[in-house]
Amino acid sequence: MHAVLPDGKKLELKPGATAADAAKAIGPGLAKAAIGAIANGELYDLLKPLPEGAELRILTERDPEYVQLFRHTLAHVMAQAVRELYAERGYAPEQVKLAIGPVIENGFYYDMDAPEPLREEDLPLIEEKMRRIVAANLPLERFVLPREEALKRYAGIDPYKTELIQDLPENEELSFYKQGDEQFGFTDLCRGPHVPSTGRIPPHFKLTGIAGAYWRGDSSRPMLQRIYGIAFRTREELEHYLWQQEEAKRRDHRRLGQELELFTISEEVGKGLPLWLPRGAFIRKQMEDYMYQKEQAHGYHYVYTPHIANARLYYTSGHLPYYKDDMYAPIEIEGEEYYLKPMNCPHHHMIYKARPKSYRDLPLRLAEFGTVYRFELSGTLSGLTRARGFTQNDAHIYCSRAQVTEEFIRVIQLFDEVYRDFGISDYWFRLSLPDFEHNPEKFGEENDNWRDSIKAIRAALEQTGAKYVEGIGEATFYGPKLDVQIRSVLGKEDTIATNQLDFIVPERFGLEFTNEKGEKETPVVIHRAIMGSFDRFFAFYLEHTAGDFPLWLSPIQAVIVPISDRHLEYANQVATQMRKNKLRVEVDGRPERMNAKIRDAELQKIPLILVVGDKEAEAGAVNVRERHVKEQRTLAVGELIGEMKGRVEAKR
Repeated sequence: MHAVLPDGKKLELKPGATAADAAKAIGPGLAKAAIGAIANGELYDLLKPLPEGAELRILTERDPEYVQLFRHTLAHVMAQAVRELYAERGYAPEQVKLAIGPVIENGFYYDMDAPEPLREEDLPLIEEKMRRIVAANLPLERFVLPREEALKRYAGIDPYKTELIQDLPENEELSFYKQGDEQFGFTDLCRGPHVPSTGRIPPHFKLTGIAGAYWRGDSSRPMLQRIYGIAFRTREELEHYLWQQEEAKRRDHRRLGQELELFTISEEVGKGLPLWLPRGAFIRKQMEDYMYQKEQAHGYHYVYTPHIANARLYYTSGHLPYYKDDMYAPIEIEGEEYYLKPMNCPHHHMIYKARPKSYRDLPLRLAEFGTVYRFELSGTLSGLTRARGFTQNDAHIYCSRAQVTEEFIRVIQLFDEVYRDFGISDYWFRLSLPDFEHNPEKFGEENDNWRDSIKAIRAALEQTGAKYVEGIGEATFYGPKLDVQIRSVLGKEDTIATNQLDFIVPERFGLEFTNEKGEKETPVVIHRAIMGSFDRFFAFYLEHTAGDFPLWLSPIQAVIVPISDRHLEYANQVATQMRKNKLRVEVDGRPERMNAKIRDAELQKIPLILVVGDKEAEAGAVNVRERHVKEQRTLAVGELIGEMKGRVEAKR
């Protein structure tokens, strides 16, 4: 047999040769450094026989694929360590039944059915045993068993492995990996790939938690224990990841929402249905007012639509029956079915249809802060980022095909304006395109609708100089879409908003306008939401700022702290003067020590703390302490008011 190297040369090998054999044939240096291989685009370890004529690239620890190899082996090392722990507690190895142990982002896990539950305090003990196994540099061996023999190996011992084998195709090769010997070792059914020995695993790993997991994700099946671990090449990567996790906890919008009294979720109201508390409602109202002014300036007309609609509307839109599982159950009224609206677009289409349109009416931009309801599974709910009731910053633009590029340019420019005002700079667009070749069932045939739409959006992106990438096969069935991708302060990428071009639904609703020739024509619809939903954007922004809202958005912009009771009157005078200038200020007149009041204001992340005493009262001034600014300043009240108003105007 032979393999083809990256430079095109053929490497002659013996039948059944592995990547280790290939590395040895190339040279002793590579044989020593080799950790795995890519054969015909697939990741192989050094133990698995190569296919005949494979295009082969030998991997070393410098290659990114190394991470996947050692993380996979660590799952086996962890399973071995767990069995050793239970052996010390008097259990036989087979009493710890193993299910699956895959590689995941940043690490690995293993699901297992143990004779007694593991506790968090067991993790350091397991981790210590894992480090001993790694240090022992146990070699890994790969072997294959016939189906009958593999089933016999687990018969009456491990129902999970038995089921996995039974579900595999008859011609599937059943491979096993063994590390160590019979006395100090471990064997597992596994496709691989792995590192050649446990000593090739870097020591930068940590077990992070235990959770319950149903076998194969089915709630009717046994509940297993899942142990999670993380693993990295270097100590620096591990430490950075752990810092990120702690920072993510500190910035978690669910925690901050409670601490800063912004929103809450009540079981009595229902899962996924947030309640906005006064401070959070104030910030949301600021966001809504801001978007209202912005969108009016960009030529949008605001509308209101009901929260429920007749089922007939959703059959026309296609939400029924295809989206039914994601909608709340119907309400029967006077023999007809009504549904809580899952989207605003069908209602906007009916507003468009309410009176005849001509080309002079286009583009028509309809906007609404529309509340929608979607029956998300309870396990997927997460604060404001995944809720069952939320309010969208929604709009639909009805235009001719010739106007699509210009309208997308305006949408992109509006994104730039809004995100700049909110201090968000790390974002880009993702143009989702059809894949006619591999998914014709979804996208149909390539036609002028698709070609013209894609050309128009690309032209808008190029003319605005917007940063964008393309995703083939990610379009909706009714047209290409332009997602807004955003990177959080922790480096996580997420989709914050979506813009979709729709040339199918307008036909379903019979939307039309009279063109310049007096002929009827179907408009194109652009679905667009600058903030996505206010709820989700609020959650992102809360985590982005860690609750340190800029002055213009803060529900309380300043708190005045009198040094003693005799300064309370002056503090109230300053507050009155500031409120007359539409600044949001409170006076802390509690009978507490000044330092305690300052500490409480800092915990509430209030931007400005204004301390007043004899000196300030005499001078008509305040002592200004600003968050994250070391130096204190003394300013005349009028000067402070002017400065604050300027910052609010500049959205700072």
